[in-house]
Amino acid sequence: MKILAIVPARGGSKRLPGKNIKLLGGKPLINWTIEIARGIPEICETLVSTDDPAIALVAKEAGANVPWLRPEALSTDQATSVEVALHALDWYESEKGVVDGLLLLQPTSPFRTQAKIRLGIELFKSHSHRAVIGVSPVRDHPMWAFKIDNGLLVPFIESHGFGTRSQDLQPAFVANGGFYLITPDELRKSKTFVNVEQVPLVGESNIESLDIDTELDFKLAEYFLNLKDIVN
Repeated sequence: MKILAIVPARGGSKRLPGKNIKLLGGKPLINWTIEIARGIPEICETLVSTDDPAIALVAKEAGANVPWLRPEALSTDQATSVEVALHALDWYESEKGVVDGLLLLQPTSPFRTQAKIRLGIELFKSHSHRAVIGVSPVRDHPMWAFKIDNGLLVPFIESHGFGTRSQDLQPAFVANGGFYLITPDELRKSKTFVNVEQVPLVGESNIESLDIDTELDFKLAEYFLNLKDIVN
């Protein structure tokens, strides 16, 4: 099996400027993701898609392939992960041949483990090669959510779960951003990583599922690094 890993790393973060190369544990944040993909036989290459020369330099030094800087149209905060991934996929397959899967690894998820990536690839192999999505249990169950309608609070979901114990509600999950693996054909056809026939890759650990988007998230990541028994 041949899987292309793509790490999308735009330079213009507004909430946490420079986050992709901000030092975490003494190394740039993006390096955590580049390094974890090494040694996985199915991953034929780790390609970093960025518009930022500084990120490109750091990624190259970490061993990733950075064949170009993104075109301007894919460098705005309106550009989607799907558009970025398809641009990289099309380039790779035109230059180096077809792949069986495209694995999107966001650099903002530094604590995913190599064991979890391997498990995701095995799930992908055993479920007709459609899509595998990294998910985590939700912290606040959607059955307890509200919306505001005409100035009043009403249940967000009509068949709400108020009065039901949390352990009696059906488990709910949210995409954690750490793992998206899909066939090239499915991505080109559906133009989405979700809402297709997908298999969950469940992350149980709050550390593993951390997605860094704000300064508070980054401080939390630094705190996690100081905990004992952290895995990778």
